[in-house]
Amino acid sequence: MHRTFLVVLIASFILASNVSAEVNWPKFRGNSAGVVEDGILPDTWSTNENVAWTIDIPGRAWSSPIVWGDRIFITSAIGGGDAEKPKKGLYFGGNRDKPSDKTHRWMVYCIDFNSGKMLWEKLTHKAVPKRSLHIKNTYASETPVTDGERVYAYFGNVGLYCYDLNGKELWSRKFESFKTRYNWGTAASPVLYKDRLFIVNDNDEQSYLVAFDKRTGDQIWRVDRDEKSNWATPYIWKNEQRTELITCGTGKIRSYSLDGKLLWELGGMSVIVIPTPSSAHGLLYISSGYVGDKKRPVYAIRPGAQGDITLKDGENSNEYIAWRQKQGGPYNPSPIVYGDYLYVLYDRGLLSCYNARTGSEIYSKQRIAAGAKAFTSSLWANNDKLFCLSEDGETFVIQAGPEFKLLGRNKLDQMCMATPATLRGSLIIRTISKLYHIRN
Repeated sequence: MHRTFLVVLIASFILASNVSAEVNWPKFRGNSAGVVEDGILPDTWSTNENVAWTIDIPGRAWSSPIVWGDRIFITSAIGGGDAEKPKKGLYFGGNRDKPSDKTHRWMVYCIDFNSGKMLWEKLTHKAVPKRSLHIKNTYASETPVTDGERVYAYFGNVGLYCYDLNGKELWSRKFESFKTRYNWGTAASPVLYKDRLFIVNDNDEQSYLVAFDKRTGDQIWRVDRDEKSNWATPYIWKNEQRTELITCGTGKIRSYSLDGKLLWELGGMSVIVIPTPSSAHGLLYISSGYVGDKKRPVYAIRPGAQGDITLKDGENSNEYIAWRQKQGGPYNPSPIVYGDYLYVLYDRGLLSCYNARTGSEIYSKQRIAAGAKAFTSSLWANNDKLFCLSEDGETFVIQAGPEFKLLGRNKLDQMCMATPATLRGSLIIRTISKLYHIRN
């Protein structure tokens, strides 16, 4: 009797473990800002090693793939074949003052997770673009989001589209087109919490934050923002006191209630803001680091703030700011907190490590490898390793912890700027023309 009970108990434990391991990746950077704990991810691959399948994705887009169950969702914009080939790295002169005169098609694709088969594709919008782009940006750089019942695809300056998981359109909303700084285009992705979908549209003409009912697409509220163009995806911060909607801007970081009420704000960001916030150890981590700015901060913020919590001259902390690193922030990649450490990946191929609780520097701007000089994708972490995907399509595997050590490198031989989906022992990596499913 005792042995039978033990066998049943063990079987139940194994079943529960397998169920818990069936995680999804419903938005940009998943549920945990790039940290994967449900299984062991591959740390070695190439174009023909540990590749479960690959599929061509038409058009050009840097939106990230998302996953729910056995379905991968990804967006793209197909534009007449006249797109310039982007150069890699940071450079001036990439902005274009005139939009393409070719008709574009904005697409949503659904792909089978296990086989790579295209399950369905939907045309959301067809038109000549109203706005221009930076040569490295695309008309489909915003990552979609899903709740497991619907998938929401947002294209800045175009619209918001809701489908069920079988590809039936449930509702759509057209968006007014606004000018962005230097005609760089848009990139901030939507976020979803319970029954509400939130979008930040920071531009050079009329910036705002808006909430929609996810079931109907009806607008619930909208607040104007005293901001110009930003490219940072907002973040839902569930802390011990409340749930907040965090938005980053060149003017101020702002926290809103889920009803659009301003809770607190903080000045002191760089003049271009891109990285997405994250949270761990009871703290909120926010950064910005335009390479041409003297202000490149990383902030760790405590829950419960009210009003303006901007640091005074000479301060690096106050009642609600646990710590600040004045010049630690990245330009494009979002930082990651893994274990006791916060890691910052810089566009030009350097990596820094800080104590996540205190902000003390562990190591500073270590060169990842010779020749590794262009990074836009956000890093991910698993099994005591960090993974940094370069624009050259090469992923550098680095030892996590207080000592920097390069463990390996994996090449896909195509340009990469999208952040992968990482789940269930698999990597879903988007290159400039393909989608890879990598697994051991």
